[in-house]
Amino acid sequence: MISVLLAAYCGEAFIAAQVASILPQLDEQDELLISDDSPEMTLTFDDPRIRYVQGPRQGSTIRNVEFMLGQARGNILVLSDQDDVWLPGKLARARELLSVGRPALLHHDAYITDERLNKTGRTNARPGLLRNLRKNSYTGCCMAFTRELLPYILPFPERIPMHDQWIGLRAERYGRVWFLDEPLLLWRRHEGVQTGQGSSFWQKIARRWNMLQALVFHKSLKGGCG
Repeated sequence: MISVLLAAYCGEAFIAAQVASILPQLDEQDELLISDDSPEMTLTFDDPRIRYVQGPRQGSTIRNVEFMLGQARGNILVLSDQDDVWLPGKLARARELLSVGRPALLHHDAYITDERLNKTGRTNARPGLLRNLRKNSYTGCCMAFTRELLPYILPFPERIPMHDQWIGLRAERYGRVWFLDEPLLLWRRHEGVQTGQGSSFWQKIARRWNMLQALVFHKSLKGGCG
């Protein structure tokens, strides 16, 4: 069973196109879990595979994703943004590589687009703990992983700057990671999702330091340290 985890926040502008691209790839037993962190839930898609929950209302995508990971029922967990568009075959690749019964993560490439889905480039993620600690290339909307990874990533440490970087680095340490040089979605970039722009040198250093501390001192649900 696959759980697609879609973190929503005032997403009426683009979310319909994203949901329309996800539903044809779901099997009957799969679920699309939409956690709406808006002040009021306004989403009204009608499909028995869609399950709505009210988000934690902490004003943080990181905490909304963490919340959804605790709600998901599937053996394979797929992260989704609210404003992208999936290409055919994305979930098929996740099923193919992640039916392994052990901690594992899949990261694929994506076409970068503007607001109207005109292609402007593509991602180029690469493995490596030190490489991705120094300059992160893990992108949540391009990631899927097995339920067996959850004890190594939950709970999220308080001061991590990015949940996708955290999940990817923990997967590299405790599981197997596949990097696919294959674009499987249209990653819509627009003013509402531009994050991390204009950060100062010291802000970047602080984020790396916080992530390093989390990696060293995190106590997972398995009772281990680091």
